[in-house]
Amino acid sequence: MKHKPSLLATWVVASFFSIAAMAQSFPSKPVTLVIPFPPGGGTDTGGRILAEQLSKRWGQSVVVENKGGAAGQIGADAVAKSKPDGYTLLLGNIGTQAINPSLYPKMPYDPDTAFAPISLVAELPLALMVHPGVNAKTAAEFIALAKSKPGQLSYSSSGAGGAPHLAAEMFKEQTGTFIVHVPYRGGGPAIADLLAGHVQLSFMTVLEASGHIKAGKLRALAVTGNKRVSALPEVPALSENTLPGFNAISWLALLAPAGTPVSIVDKISADVRSIMADEAVKSRYVNLGGVPHSSTSQELSQLIAQDRQRYAQIIQRKKITAE
Repeated sequence: MKHKPSLLATWVVASFFSIAAMAQSFPSKPVTLVIPFPPGGGTDTGGRILAEQLSKRWGQSVVVENKGGAAGQIGADAVAKSKPDGYTLLLGNIGTQAINPSLYPKMPYDPDTAFAPISLVAELPLALMVHPGVNAKTAAEFIALAKSKPGQLSYSSSGAGGAPHLAAEMFKEQTGTFIVHVPYRGGGPAIADLLAGHVQLSFMTVLEASGHIKAGKLRALAVTGNKRVSALPEVPALSENTLPGFNAISWLALLAPAGTPVSIVDKISADVRSIMADEAVKSRYVNLGGVPHSSTSQELSQLIAQDRQRYAQIIQRKKITAE
């Protein structure tokens, strides 16, 4: 009996150094980054930049795996149920982490306990975009057009209840317009039908749409943050002179399965902060329309909680469902 305390102390010390050594050697094999949406959307674009940079930093492949469906729940569920060792990560966004819990009464995982937040990656202002065939050069002109044709115009979104959908519903509420919602399974398909002219309007992240806008294939009438975006400096914010106070953005964040050792979470978080502080990396996000950010795990947890409360109120007020 006299030896038990010393044996316990030895085990605790050994465990501590074992965990520390595990974090220092992480990763020792390829890492999978699950993006819970189809290729081509803003989450996919931003995630691939991060995966590339993490791969360079770690000297290990970071393999992007797109698992779309159910507004990101399929991919998120796969990560939630994976081994909590840091080798399977989730590139979530405001929809998967802050909106879905209020939109879906039953989810395949507990959104409050399934993940270990790692770091914010970028904020993604949205762009109010129209097909070039739409007879509107400004947001005010589009509002007038929509009011003259109630129910005759339609807008695409990346899915019911996603950030673009909620931004559009906020826009309709504040402008008193009736525009038909056409949901898709991701930002890529939603933009494809806008490009084809099957719908007239979309709210999509500047990150996923800036190339089409700069090529003249789509016309940006406004952005939805509280200020203009460096990638589209000529495009005004809706809040400037059309809808004062309007602010609806998305964001990207990195998460791990719950139970991942804190030392590994902290290491990945520190590495993401270092990557996002690099001027060359920041320029890539900025040029595409993103606003590069990073955070501690605790700061990301707070952001998720704040936005979850905010969007829960919007979903309840507008009676928005996932159908």
